Amino acid sequence: MTEGEDSRNRVTKWIRWIARIWSFPIVIFALLMLTGYAWNWVTTGVADPYAVEDYPPIEALPPILMFVSVLGLGIAWRWERLGGTIAIVFQLAAFLLLSFTTPITRDFPRSAVPYLMSIVIATPGILFLVGWWRSSKRAIPNESA
Repeated sequence: MTEGEDSRNRVTKWIRWIARIWSFPIVIFALLMLTGYAWNWVTTGVADPYAVEDYPPIEALPPILMFVSVLGLGIAWRWERLGGTIAIVFQLAAFLLLSFTTPITRDFPRSAVPYLMSIVIATPGILFLVGWWRSSKRAIPNESA
């Protein structure tokens, strides 16, 4: 193994670990939220007792898409390509849906939070895909040799 390949492997390893360390608190937080809602649903019969009446269903879709994206981050620990793709695709869908339903220019400080959450969740997904791409590129033998 040449020194260039060794440094390339080291960078790929660092990218993977940064993605894992970044995604770990996101996955734990999502599991805690899901556990809290499930526990409240089991004990009181309602997942969110403070829910507003006549709430449009489209408003519930971005958090669901974000949760599926976080699920993709958990999958990416084992299968980088699949999990990273799930995380990115569902975050793009949530981002587009947010841009249609809640423009960032309306009530700026408050409306910016979901957009920032999208960026925070999508970043490790991108890193997982970069790590997969770098390792798959390394696995293909050099044809010019």
